[in-house]
Amino acid sequence: MSSTSASTSIRRVRERQPPPARAAGPAPRPGVEAGRSGSPGVHAALSVLELLVAHAPLGLSELAAELRLAKSTLHRICAVLVERGWVVRDREGRFDLGARAIGIGARSGELPVVTGFRGIAARLLTAHNETVCLAVLDGDDSMFIALEETSHPVRLVTTVGNRTPAFAAASGQVVLAERSPAVIEADYGGRLLVTPTGRRLRDVGELQEILAQVRRQGYAESHGETAEGLYSVSAPVRNDAGAVLAAMTLCVPTCRVDPARREALISDLVAASAGLSAEVAWLPAWNATRADRPRTAL
Repeated sequence: MSSTSASTSIRRVRERQPPPARAAGPAPRPGVEAGRSGSPGVHAALSVLELLVAHAPLGLSELAAELRLAKSTLHRICAVLVERGWVVRDREGRFDLGARAIGIGARSGELPVVTGFRGIAARLLTAHNETVCLAVLDGDDSMFIALEETSHPVRLVTTVGNRTPAFAAASGQVVLAERSPAVIEADYGGRLLVTPTGRRLRDVGELQEILAQVRRQGYAESHGETAEGLYSVSAPVRNDAGAVLAAMTLCVPTCRVDPARREALISDLVAASAGLSAEVAWLPAWNATRADRPRTAL
């Protein structure tokens, strides 16, 4: 997946009086120009993201010094970015890029949930030699943000950044299952639900039945719904509040799955996702939806 590295490019407003003297050292980064067209808040939010792409992690004081913005303003901006999943805050209170920044950040491989995934996925790959993926929900799609590939020549061919309709993918169903039936009805009621391989769900009621089963069993399965001849099973990765952050998925050609192996794959995947959940328990939820209301547009 292509990525770009951004740098702060917004020039500081020239004032009649010179700025206060600063200690010797690297030149400060320009602040957000108040006179630019458009919303100052939008410019400030983009400046935060640009700075984090280049220099994360950064604390609130560092952001304020680099962007020359009040801490109170930056606190409000960062709170919104954290809530929407563009930014995460670590145990030390520093800010870093979140899952929603996966498409613009050059450092996606360093996201805490991805670095935690690497070691756990490697052990799962050693045990079963099948492709292991990590996905998050982005709008109505399930999007891969990391993967470890099998050495088998017959395998799922995919890449980081690949998207699949969430209702059809096991990884998407794991996240959707956390939403209340009322939210699912509001989001999917009246929509034509056709999987990538052409299976048409009769209505949102069938999706509700699928998600109810996922809630009961704690994992989701797909039998050829996203690709012909592909079996996939997904389990949730949760934080310490119980919110689903991502989904770990095993992708296996159906020719290599029999009842005994299916049980082993599910058991080991569920255990692996629990292990990753323990490693990233401190992370806040992104793309979260309250159970009592429909999801707002991102």
